[in-house]
Amino acid sequence: MPIETKNLDQDLNSLRIDRNRRREPEKTAKWATRWIIAGVVLFVLLGAAATVFRLTSQSTEVETYRVTAKGAASADDPGVILNAAGYIVAHHKIQVTPKVMGKVAWIGVEKGDFVKENQVIVRFEDAEYRAQLEQAKGNLQTLLAQLRELENGSRPEEISRAKADLEQAKADLENARINLERVKRLFREQVAPHQDLDNAQARYDAQKARVEALTKSFELVRIGPRQEQIEAMRGRVEQARGEVALRETYLDATIIRAPITGTILERAVEKGELVTTMFVGERGAKGYVVSMADLNDLQVELDISQDDFAKLFMGQKAVVTTDAFPDRKYDGQIAEMSPEANRVLKPDNYLRPEMNARAVFLAKEVPKGKSQAVVPRQIIIPTAAVRESGGKKSIFIVFEGKATEKSVKLGNPTSKGVEVAEGLIGGEEIVINPPPNLKDGDRVLVKQKQG
Repeated sequence: MPIETKNLDQDLNSLRIDRNRRREPEKTAKWATRWIIAGVVLFVLLGAAATVFRLTSQSTEVETYRVTAKGAASADDPGVILNAAGYIVAHHKIQVTPKVMGKVAWIGVEKGDFVKENQVIVRFEDAEYRAQLEQAKGNLQTLLAQLRELENGSRPEEISRAKADLEQAKADLENARINLERVKRLFREQVAPHQDLDNAQARYDAQKARVEALTKSFELVRIGPRQEQIEAMRGRVEQARGEVALRETYLDATIIRAPITGTILERAVEKGELVTTMFVGERGAKGYVVSMADLNDLQVELDISQDDFAKLFMGQKAVVTTDAFPDRKYDGQIAEMSPEANRVLKPDNYLRPEMNARAVFLAKEVPKGKSQAVVPRQIIIPTAAVRESGGKKSIFIVFEGKATEKSVKLGNPTSKGVEVAEGLIGGEEIVINPPPNLKDGDRVLVKQKQG
């Protein structure tokens, strides 16, 4: 064989695939590829989940400044020891619920209306309750008639009739006796058969039994009903009276009146809606018609830091202001410590539940004859805390881990910052250099505090 041909055969043999050894490496490679793909997919999913978690849970880190109100103190200055923010709430809020279930036929109040105690606010459809009352009254009249009949006893006419029936029975008995004696004599003389004697004896016995029965009936009619029967009927009459009173109560309950003098906070139903006395869910029948409260009895719910608990005590005086009417000030005092609440002593028509409110706690009592209004103080904040947009100036207040944007009115600039004429009273924690993307309601993480 030529050398060139031999070399060519060797080269071809080296390129030939051994089918007996191919299966194992191919299987291993395929599973390796699958594990690599699964690992990549898992890594991508974990990375995506971590990204979503980081984006949804991340809070914006901010630097804050504690606002202070500064000014000259005097002998009449009550001394401010703590500022706190919260909300005006009604001390006692009432949900007016009906005693009976019914469909609203008329409602005469709107949200915000002032109503007096016992004023009619809602009426239910009452045809069914009126029918039940008439039925109860009819049953009572029937039982009363039966009771009067028992109490009056038998009428004279009834007694006379019973007596006449008895006399007639006695006469029939005497006639039967005479006939029996005559038949007995004829039977002894063997004129009348034995059958006639038996018939005469039977008629006599029957008339005798009838006389005895009519005698007892006559005695019962003459004496009248037993006392036990009368007492039993009287009990049934009283039960019927109670049923009438109950039905009258149900009918009266279809007219819903204001339980107190106060203001309507919520109108919960409309004409045609069903109101029930049972448990209700989010849908279906309503469980109350209106909610109301006496707005002359208001409180301020405050969020007090535990670091400030030692500064407060029951009955401590305070001055309350609202964001809606910052120029109006109200005397207050601590009425509850758990949860903390600052009671407004003399509220007026400017105060409404859910208003934002602030309380300035005083260190001492004000001398008699002196005003308890807060001594005017100067509030200066860093200029970097102010954000301006559309000609309006605002700042961000940190409250319960969230940033709340609030408009402010600025005064004169100073060497330490800018004066705040309206919008702050002191004690607030505001954001310095707020990030451009910070929005009202965003969660924030305080990384540093000043002031």
